[in-house]
Amino acid sequence: MSELCNQVHLLFSSKQAIQFPFNPSKLPKNGIYVLYEDGEEAHGTKRIVRVGTHTGDDRLRLRLRQHFTEGNKDVSIFRKNIGRALLNRESDPFLKQWDLELPAQAAKEKIDLKRLAEVEKMVTEYIQKHFQLSVIKVKEKEDRIDLESKIISTISRCDECKPSAGWLGLHSPREKIRESGLWLTNELYKTQLAESDIEKLKAYLLIK
Repeated sequence: MSELCNQVHLLFSSKQAIQFPFNPSKLPKNGIYVLYEDGEEAHGTKRIVRVGTHTGDDRLRLRLRQHFTEGNKDVSIFRKNIGRALLNRESDPFLKQWDLELPAQAAKEKIDLKRLAEVEKMVTEYIQKHFQLSVIKVKEKEDRIDLESKIISTISRCDECKPSAGWLGLHSPREKIRESGLWLTNELYKTQLAESDIEKLKAYLLIK
């Protein structure tokens, strides 16, 4: 599994990592993305800390905007998990409110909206400053979902993909994030990539 994970990291690292600010129009409309985070390394390159895709057609650019610029914790679980770790690191009691869902009226009445906006800004600044991404174009939804799941499982099963001692995710209240070293709680430790999937990824990397 370490060798398969090594191949995944080498494949994605063969594409130049994209730093914020980036132009969404330069990205494919459909695909799979991986995120890297400052200070995290594995397999002699940047360690993949998140894998993601989208279900609706032509929505990859929107998904990335939701993570990096235009989203909020209730449309981007990635943002929510970053906020959880930042707040938990500081033992901030606002974490309980951060976990509530909007726009339910009951939640609105319980949440300090001013503080919510402050934390959303903090999350945005952290993501824009500390994360980079790499994207491959995958048009078919079935392939996107299948490969996303297998990539996540392959990385989570790899003994070499361990977080650094300073990784923010170690402050996450979510055990799966702390243990996997990934900003993910789904598709962990399931079916890993096969050699045929690696060849498929290589083919997709050639698509412009």
